[in-house]
Amino acid sequence: MALETDKQDPSGKKGVGGILQRHDSLYGDAEKVSSAQHHGSQDNWIRTLRLAFQCIGVIYGDIGTSPLYVYASTFPSGISNVDDLYGVLSLILYSIILLTMIKYVFIVLYANDNGDGGTFALYSLISRYAKVSLIPNQQAEDAMVSNYGLDIVSAPMRRAQWMKKRLENSKVAKVAIFLLTILGTSMVISDGVLTPAISVLSAVSGLQEKAPQLKQGQIVLISVFILVVLFSVQRFGTDRVGYSFAPIILLWFLCIGGIGFYNLIRYDVGVLRAFYPKYIVDYFKRNGKDAWISLGGILLCFTGTEAMFADLGHFNVRAVQTSFSFVLFPAVSLAYIGQAAFLRKHPEHVLDTFYRSIPGPLFWPTFIIAVAAAIIASQAMISGAFSIIQQSQTLGCFPRVKVLHTSKLYAGQVYIPEVNFVLGFLCVIITLAFQTTTDIGHAYGICVTSVMIITTILMVIVMLLIWRVSIWLIIPFCLAYGFVEFVYLSAVLYKFTEGGYLPIVIATVMVVMMGVWHYVHVKKYWYELEHIVTNESMRQLIQTHDVKRIPGVGFLYTELVQGISPIFPHLIEKIPFVHSVLMFVSIKHLPIPHVEVSERFLFRNVESKTSRMFRCVARYGYSDKLEGAKEFATSLIEGLQSYIEEGHFITDMQIQETEAQTASTGDGNARPRKAGSSTVYIEEVLTAGETTVLTQPRLSSYSAHSSGRISEEQTRTIAEEKQFIQRELQKGVVYILGETEIKAGPDSSFVKKIVVNYMYSFLRKNFRQGEKAFAIPRQQVLKVGMVYEI
Repeated sequence: MALETDKQDPSGKKGVGGILQRHDSLYGDAEKVSSAQHHGSQDNWIRTLRLAFQCIGVIYGDIGTSPLYVYASTFPSGISNVDDLYGVLSLILYSIILLTMIKYVFIVLYANDNGDGGTFALYSLISRYAKVSLIPNQQAEDAMVSNYGLDIVSAPMRRAQWMKKRLENSKVAKVAIFLLTILGTSMVISDGVLTPAISVLSAVSGLQEKAPQLKQGQIVLISVFILVVLFSVQRFGTDRVGYSFAPIILLWFLCIGGIGFYNLIRYDVGVLRAFYPKYIVDYFKRNGKDAWISLGGILLCFTGTEAMFADLGHFNVRAVQTSFSFVLFPAVSLAYIGQAAFLRKHPEHVLDTFYRSIPGPLFWPTFIIAVAAAIIASQAMISGAFSIIQQSQTLGCFPRVKVLHTSKLYAGQVYIPEVNFVLGFLCVIITLAFQTTTDIGHAYGICVTSVMIITTILMVIVMLLIWRVSIWLIIPFCLAYGFVEFVYLSAVLYKFTEGGYLPIVIATVMVVMMGVWHYVHVKKYWYELEHIVTNESMRQLIQTHDVKRIPGVGFLYTELVQGISPIFPHLIEKIPFVHSVLMFVSIKHLPIPHVEVSERFLFRNVESKTSRMFRCVARYGYSDKLEGAKEFATSLIEGLQSYIEEGHFITDMQIQETEAQTASTGDGNARPRKAGSSTVYIEEVLTAGETTVLTQPRLSSYSAHSSGRISEEQTRTIAEEKQFIQRELQKGVVYILGETEIKAGPDSSFVKKIVVNYMYSFLRKNFRQGEKAFAIPRQQVLKVGMVYEI
């Protein structure tokens, strides 16, 4: 169903030489959706301030609790020279300003995907402007979805066109971008394991200030208990996460900011000279290699920065910028400044700076708030890991897992039982094994810097391809942030044997699992595409096997959006019966967060006017929730009846008759046609002089078609078809699923056989099957077994 559209006219008129315009359900559905408002495009300041308050409790818990352990991780062996505090404080302040504030808050946040952020959002954004997806399921109709949001540029820059062409023509570039994306995703998931461990352990360690008899082992056990409770309550969801957590985190910021200001006034106002960057140079001159190694602890001051971007979907850019600039940055800066002033007088307390610097009467209130803030910080990263895995699964990059939506108000709040268990188990094991925040911090730093470097690389592509920024702005951005982030990464890798290996091990397992799953997923799609069943083949198949119709409605699920899957002829060969109404259903996830409900279904008639066989592409965004089987069937039938009622059924038949006449003079089989360097599979067979043009529909032209050109006889036909479908629906629905066994071909390499026959097979057997993923009742499922040799 994907058509060549190189000669599209933006004005919506038929291209020169085109004699046939295809109509399907897109033309009616597209008119029902007004221009969708982009996320935050018309937000007033009252709503922005409300969102700014809410996001304090959702995305700032991680970076806001960093003052608990930064100085201890920076000086694990103590402070040899108190003047080093100037250099370290200067590094902390300018790291937050340059990396967190300027890069993320005021640059990266604008690279959101219709309001959603994160590594996968950047990947999907790039995928819309350049065909970098490894799955060839792009359709011309996708760009007409209201949320797709492609900018129409009359005179695009040659550099952007050059970048687009290079990305689309290079298999290496496509694979590299995909690997970067899943690596960044894996690192964020690793972050979801490490954040609870380091946050809760550092907060609970404050007990030793008032109860010095407690040993480190006991502190660890208390932390483990809190972690077990934290992961146990995940199944209840966080329905009111914004308003519930925001007051606690806001109170936390007031505490650390107030205590920091108190320590600054009481101990040493002179630490403010750290705003002079010269002290950074002096610090490196004085300490050399030790200063470089200490960067592994300093970088913990901006942990959680990636969470601001990943969790953007619940808020908007202005809300994050407002809350960061006026709440988080002042409070966290005062906390670090106050601790530096305290350490100038008491350098011997560097390993427990935070709790030692709290005024006596405020200790217990601050301790309670600190534990609560640590739990909230952990909650944010755990929820973020759930959301990322859900997105990965919808884009074919992760095996099927059970995704539960825990909120009716917040679509992005999900809970994944299997993932929750694994995260909780790993978190407890890490806490028991490492027992101190210093070693966990070494592992934590690798996650943060790796995600930042990946974001920088993807941002350069966004700037070149989408934003079309001047190259003289891109070069300094790339060099400056690339250099700083690689320096930080090199410092934390130096501690590889002291905990730094942990996120690399976790990320490697995740990348291998996601890579294997996606590799076979792509190969399977290409196999079906190469064995596509055309309309002419359908006619011959039905005639050869004398196919009989049985009562009811059948939904045959397939991932193929172009043509009919080879599962169907295999079914007919074994059982020459099909339902009175047969629907070939494809669940397709577009590279956008959400698809409007009225644009969900794309219908097309199959075979002949009397066959009552239809194909439906059900389009979802990667953050959309899939309905249950009953709700989905109801929506699909309603869409089908609307499709028939609006006259598309008649129009399709007229077009197919025209196509049949045209095809009678040439080859009757669908064939791939070259569009540039990519192969586009089409079902409609046109002569060389014809061009199929997809245009954005207009209400006037559609109304003329739907009302003025349908005769009374056609109206009766439509009514009869609707009644027939409704009667068959009442007789029952059967869901037909392909139970395909994927095997490597006999001529495949040894590595490919290992990947396909063993690794993929293991993943497939140990994760959820199709009927469970679609919530289909088992008594209504018919499975068709088939072997694919790829």
